[in-house]
Amino acid sequence: MMSCYMKDNGVKIKDGTDANSIMRDMMSVILEGALDEELEEELGYSKYDYRNKDTDNSRNGHSQKTMHTSYGDIELDIPRDRKGEFEPQVVKKYQNTITQDMEEKIISMYAKGMTTGDIESHMRELYGIDISDSTVSRITDKVLPIVKEWQERPLEDVYAVVYMDAIHFHVRNEGRIVKRAVYIALGIDMEGRKDVLGMYVGQNESAKFWLSILNGLKNRGVEDILIACVDGLTGFPQAIEAVFPQTEIQQCIIHQIRNTTRFVSYKEIKTLMADLKRVYAAPTEEASLVELEGFDERWSGRYPKIAKSWRDNWANLSTYFKYPEAVRRLIYTTNAIEGFNRQLRKVTKSKSVFPSDDSLLKMLYLAMMDITKKWTGHRQDWGQIHSQLEIYFEERLS
Repeated sequence: MMSCYMKDNGVKIKDGTDANSIMRDMMSVILEGALDEELEEELGYSKYDYRNKDTDNSRNGHSQKTMHTSYGDIELDIPRDRKGEFEPQVVKKYQNTITQDMEEKIISMYAKGMTTGDIESHMRELYGIDISDSTVSRITDKVLPIVKEWQERPLEDVYAVVYMDAIHFHVRNEGRIVKRAVYIALGIDMEGRKDVLGMYVGQNESAKFWLSILNGLKNRGVEDILIACVDGLTGFPQAIEAVFPQTEIQQCIIHQIRNTTRFVSYKEIKTLMADLKRVYAAPTEEASLVELEGFDERWSGRYPKIAKSWRDNWANLSTYFKYPEAVRRLIYTTNAIEGFNRQLRKVTKSKSVFPSDDSLLKMLYLAMMDITKKWTGHRQDWGQIHSQLEIYFEERLS
């Protein structure tokens, strides 16, 4: 098992901010795996499998080579044969740079949703390298220890906002196709930087599983979450309160709208939505409650459950009314995490069923690394948001 150490300087990754170091580690394990497989193909027998040896050539340790990548320099262990006949193709003898094109073929192809079979044929067409489907799978399996370390890395002590949501995939399990929930926590720290705090594969979404994830965040150093943005899952607020009792909870307005209007006639939806918008877009909570009464009077005859659902969930739906406009835009919907989820779905659309939970997590992690490398800096309005949060949460931040 490989621990997530940077091979070029031996420094252990202590947090999630150095994505480049993780990518360097990932690049090295995948390249070294491919080189070992190349030598195995050349010699015709696997390591220590002397019974099937049909050559007078053999392995002869490794030599080290420094390779330059867009993520920084990496040290590769290049396998050698005793006769000196081995000519690696993935990293050629005098090559000392991994081009961006090659990086994308090795990692991003998988991260962008190509199957292992697609990668096999792609490598053959572009480089004349024969890497079997099972070999690609074994090489990318070496990413799993890195994923585990990423899931357990220390986090910031305070997050301004944490969005929590789950997306669902199909996985083969003991001969049956089952549905799996992938639980995702996305945080914005006090500097306004966005970061995926964790992704976890579990059974169908439940508050009990979220409770274990929240405890995990606390164990990784999170002392406080100012505001948590969640969907309408039953028991979710109670799970958050059990671990972070001071956290304010904002139930996603967009989720609430979808859940309460899905059975509205298409002939009436436009008018109803205009009336409902007056509720959630009102300038104050008092004005919003007046609009909700008016909405109920107009629509309770045909859709009595809509206003009732809003009243039943009002404590967590109305949190954003206490804040100025900039903070409201940040928290009234889970759009930030839903946008991330949509990008994950683009990557995974080629896989209707994953062969295992590990296979699903492996692809999502590589996709996440590909997506988040474009996340730089903080929101343009963060200065305004931060100054407002400092006032509203003065005691907790001090």
